[in-house]
Amino acid sequence: MKVIDNWQKRIFGTLITCLFTSGLTLPTFAQVISDSTTKTIVNPTVNIFTVINGTAKGNNLFHSFSNFSVPKGSEARFDLVNTPNITTIFSRVTGGNISNIDGLIKTINNNPNNAVSLFLMNPNGIIFGQNAKLDISGSFVGTTANIIKFADGVEFSAVNATANPLLAMSVPIGLQFGQNSGKIALQGTGHHLTSQNPLITSYIPTVLEANLAVKSGRTLALLGSSVDLNGGILLAPEGRVELGGVAEGEVKLNAVSQGFNLDYQNTSRFGDINLAQRSLVNVNGINAGSIQVQGRKVRLTDGSVLWVQNRGVQKAGDIDVFASDTLKLSGATTNLKIRTSIINETINNGMSGNIRIVTPNLSVNNGAIVSNRNYKSADSGHLSITTSNLDVSGYIPNDPSAYAAIGTLTFSTGKAGDMTVTTQNLSVLDGGYLGSTTFGLGTGGEVTINADSVNVIGATPISIASVIGNTTIGNGGNAGKLTLNTRTLTIKASGSVTTASLGVGNAGDLTVNATEWINISGRSPNISYGSNISSTVSSLSASYYSQLINVSKIPRGSSGQVTVNSPILKISDEARINTGNYGIGNAGTLNINTERLELNKGFLASFTASGQGGNMNIQSDALILRDQSLIIGTALGSGDGGNIMINSPVIVGFNNSDITANAVTGHGGNINITTQGIFGLKFRPQLTLENDITASSQFGVNGTVDINNVGVDPNSGLIELPANLSNSSQQIASGCDVKQGSSFVATGKGGIPENPNQDVRSAQPWSDIRDIYTYRKTQPAQAKILPSPETLVQATSWRRNAQGKVELVAAKSSTPVQTLSCSGISK
Repeated sequence: MKVIDNWQKRIFGTLITCLFTSGLTLPTFAQVISDSTTKTIVNPTVNIFTVINGTAKGNNLFHSFSNFSVPKGSEARFDLVNTPNITTIFSRVTGGNISNIDGLIKTINNNPNNAVSLFLMNPNGIIFGQNAKLDISGSFVGTTANIIKFADGVEFSAVNATANPLLAMSVPIGLQFGQNSGKIALQGTGHHLTSQNPLITSYIPTVLEANLAVKSGRTLALLGSSVDLNGGILLAPEGRVELGGVAEGEVKLNAVSQGFNLDYQNTSRFGDINLAQRSLVNVNGINAGSIQVQGRKVRLTDGSVLWVQNRGVQKAGDIDVFASDTLKLSGATTNLKIRTSIINETINNGMSGNIRIVTPNLSVNNGAIVSNRNYKSADSGHLSITTSNLDVSGYIPNDPSAYAAIGTLTFSTGKAGDMTVTTQNLSVLDGGYLGSTTFGLGTGGEVTINADSVNVIGATPISIASVIGNTTIGNGGNAGKLTLNTRTLTIKASGSVTTASLGVGNAGDLTVNATEWINISGRSPNISYGSNISSTVSSLSASYYSQLINVSKIPRGSSGQVTVNSPILKISDEARINTGNYGIGNAGTLNINTERLELNKGFLASFTASGQGGNMNIQSDALILRDQSLIIGTALGSGDGGNIMINSPVIVGFNNSDITANAVTGHGGNINITTQGIFGLKFRPQLTLENDITASSQFGVNGTVDINNVGVDPNSGLIELPANLSNSSQQIASGCDVKQGSSFVATGKGGIPENPNQDVRSAQPWSDIRDIYTYRKTQPAQAKILPSPETLVQATSWRRNAQGKVELVAAKSSTPVQTLSCSGISK
């Protein structure tokens, strides 16, 4: 037993000696160890790694580590007691290991006037665990770059680390990434935001929480070959958050009041950025901050949020998202309280900031939201999207009312932000929404879309249609103007391009310009109306909107003006273009300008419940109505029916298609048609099963129908006669006119070319071949003077007489006809 005891004591003593002499008090991955290239000293205790000294250059302090990892429950303290004037700490990790941070990183500074920023650079990667925390007074930059560049040309490298490196006193200006830079990841438990309705009510944090946070007005930046937040929360109140996926190249550092603004112009290759499992980026505050996200494929899922909420009176910062390949937002939290979203909002009197998105491909799907909104007197910021392909589609499977949306909103007196979309292909599908809405007294934002092709198709299972539109809801402001410029526009299955009022405000004007064609067709089986381009005023249905807002039951606004310009316009299968008003206001004017307008069970309509009907102006080279198609202006109450003016060379109607302007108690509208030919349609005092043109009032004065049938101009093709005739004395032999009358001379076709379908044949001349000598007389010639007949002159015009016959007429000559004599004949 004695031998065994001695052996145990020797083994135990050897282990203790090895532990202390080798410094392995913790596993290697969980250590903070200096690499001796700077004067960095690490004093470890059980749970605390105190970092002191380092190499100071002016206000900069440099540390270098072979390993830098902080386990759960531990701290890495950067103690500045010996260097109180330092403002920025630059630390690098050179040992080739990933930094695992699951504890606290903090700075200790006895100088309260110095906000100390910290750079942590490890090219091999940085992983922040669920328990990772920051406690520093300045900004924090976590990066997997290889090199930090300074203004004086000095570089602080993590891959070419040497003893006593040349270090800089100047400010940092850039981060250089190699080809094999590591990733940055943040693990967390996710946010606990809530909202009464994520689309229209502001987000509320039930727990103020963050994995990584900096002090108010500072920058929190994470830059790696990829950046993954899985339930991670980043907090920089009134400051900046920068997320950069950089696979190779340089990122410039620009000093700003909030810390650093990053510039990616010299980045040659981007990496991916993912936010999942209720991840949150939060820069809220009295003077809300800014967020910039730049990568290759950027994805937000599972209720993850980029959130700027302004609680002060100054303008908030912006949200900028740049993805070199794709930006995709999808889904919601499991409890459906918060949808995946990019939100810039103001809840006080300061403006919300702008949202700028630039990417080749943007998808907002399955209930996700991109929104700029205000809840007080301040205006919302601008929402700008530049992309090649934009897809706004789908709803949350467990909640079909939670549709995907991109928009600007106002809930008070402030104006909703304007929105500009520039894209090649725009698709709004399966209940998706793109537009601007006002719920308060503020005016809705103007929406301008410039695209090559636009598709608006389908609806959700609970009858929420796909919409591009501006809307006013409640007892408030007017909806904004909507302008859609495209090459082609397709609207199907109850899709809608619209401006609308569901309350007191007026609907905005709507202009659609298509350079090639517009096709509007069909309706969704679960929706009562067909696809449409429209501006309408109607009452709010008993939906969750009416439960949230005290809305007048009788809408009082007026619908806007609708203008559609396209070479080809087709409307079919219950689709329509219309203005309408179900309240007491007026219907707007409808203007159609096209080369070919085809209605196949389609409608052009302007209607009003009690106000004045809107006018319709239709300019088309050809107008075709098939299968019960309808052009109609209707006033259902005391208002007058709108006027319909059609200018089309050819108008054709088939199968009970009608053009009608009618009213109930007001005057029927007037119909004015200018055409060269109208086929199948006929004026009738009332509608029949034929193709009718009517203008009537049930209890008021009927309207009028004027059809101006313009035929071919008879003067077209005539040849203008010469003003100066040839001198006949030089071409006709002198003699005595025997006054036997004139003759009708055929001049051919007057310059009209031959019909190419007819044979070319020469004229057959008449020739007298009789022997003139047998008719010769020998007696003297005797002149016989005949009485002068009525003078005939060349016709210069034509007219119809009282019997309807055509007469050739000539203006009275001002030169008297001279009486001829035979003074030239010898007697």
